[in-house]
Amino acid sequence: MTGGGSLSVALRTPSYGSLQQLHNNIVINSNIGLAKSPFLSKRPSSKMLIPNPRDKEKGLPIFCCRLLGRARISMLLLFLLAFVIFTLGSLLVTKEQERSAILPPLDQSSLIQIAMNLSDHPCKYFAFPPPPPPENRRPGPRPCPVCYISPEQAIASMPAFPSESSVLRQLTYAYDENPQRNEPHAGSDFGGYPTLKQRSDSYDIKESMTVHCGFVNGSKPGNQTGFDIDDADLLELEQPRDIIVASAIFGNYDLIQQPENISEIAKKNVHFYMFIDETTEAYLKNSSVLDDTKRVGLWRIIVVRNVPYNDPRRNGKIPKLLLHRIFPNIRYSIWIDGKLKLVVDPYQILERFLWRENANFAISRHYKRFSMFDEAIANKAAGKYDNSSIDAQIDFYINEGLTPYSEAKLPITSDVPEGCVLIKEHTPITNLFTCLWFNEVDRFTSRDQLSFSTVRDKIMAKVNWNINMFLDCERRNFVIQAYHKDLLDHMPTPVAPRTRELPPALTVLRNSGKRGSLRHRRERRRSRRHRKVSAGSNDNNSI
Repeated sequence: MTGGGSLSVALRTPSYGSLQQLHNNIVINSNIGLAKSPFLSKRPSSKMLIPNPRDKEKGLPIFCCRLLGRARISMLLLFLLAFVIFTLGSLLVTKEQERSAILPPLDQSSLIQIAMNLSDHPCKYFAFPPPPPPENRRPGPRPCPVCYISPEQAIASMPAFPSESSVLRQLTYAYDENPQRNEPHAGSDFGGYPTLKQRSDSYDIKESMTVHCGFVNGSKPGNQTGFDIDDADLLELEQPRDIIVASAIFGNYDLIQQPENISEIAKKNVHFYMFIDETTEAYLKNSSVLDDTKRVGLWRIIVVRNVPYNDPRRNGKIPKLLLHRIFPNIRYSIWIDGKLKLVVDPYQILERFLWRENANFAISRHYKRFSMFDEAIANKAAGKYDNSSIDAQIDFYINEGLTPYSEAKLPITSDVPEGCVLIKEHTPITNLFTCLWFNEVDRFTSRDQLSFSTVRDKIMAKVNWNINMFLDCERRNFVIQAYHKDLLDHMPTPVAPRTRELPPALTVLRNSGKRGSLRHRRERRRSRRHRKVSAGSNDNNSI
């Protein structure tokens, strides 16, 4: 042996039947043979012959194995193993079935959503570019860059479940076949003339509420309620939809603008609805724009009859603010005024302004005005409504506590919206907001900007709810504004550029033959000689 240290590591300590003792005995008696080894020839002592109960227990499995045989024991073990595997597999299948009953299967969009959740949002580090130098800045409002993700990624980020409605869980609507007007500024038959007490009670947010919200005197919205819709169209509007885009043109006030840059998946799954009155319908049919298919491009045309107001702008507020009553089974809606053209995919808009911001209502703020008092002054200066009605509405709000906007209202960024675009998730609290907003429009002027902040602030004082008021330049990124039809009709028709006519003499020379051309050359030579002589005489005089 060469190294005692390595040997002590490799061998165990001495004991009966140990490897070290066996090795030593074999080495010492190698000349005698293995049969004469003391280890092999040693007999157990008499104490070892006494039976031990523990030894019996240890020997019982060995006895069974000898009795049954190795083949039968192997078969028994295999049977037990198969039984265990079958039991575990059944439990796993049951758990998977229970899980699949709760969770939807993972499709491609779900995988994209998981990937987006694991990584940073593509627009996380997006920032506005620096403004151009003052000499290159364009005056007035203009669009600004907006970071959108692809429509496929936007679909993947769509929430699987509706947003939670703060406090309010169930919202129902007032019904009255014979509404009576008992107070000034009480509204209309269509709105049901809610009293001031009913108006005040509607801001006391509870878990279950009933409020006035238009369509008060019919079995369902659009059926003998004013703002009537054909039965076939009503059936279309009652279908469950995830997303709709809606607009309206009343009084033939605008031209239909076709959406652009809409993805194929949005064309298939997002529904576009355009509400028109009979006046607009007649114009479209006479212009051969509307036929029996009730479609104009992407827009599905819905004709409204028996409109409740004489003012087309006020009629337009019904689908704008009461879409949840006309479409009772939708999740999200994008409203754009009839003068606007949509130029960004609806999925991208919803992801950017609702889902990414964890909001359920979004509207842009005015690019320049922040106070409701400034907005009232601007409306009167532009002749948007009669001044006395605007003054009466603002005075009513002042008596309720309306104050000019200030930084003390932060994080609220403005009191004045640019209300031509509404992005909304249809939940009880957002439906209540648009109901009460419509009631103000019905009670006072049709200028919905004047009543927006009053309704918003009253609801926010009761519940934890907010509105995403994004920049107006971001709104101008996804819609393009056109002129109203009445302005286009009064605009002068563009004059075609006038072509310059040649003098008659040159025309004759250009159309004459060789003879005329020769005469023209001779005259030019004579004029040149005449100019030379004249020039020489002038030079001589000058010298």
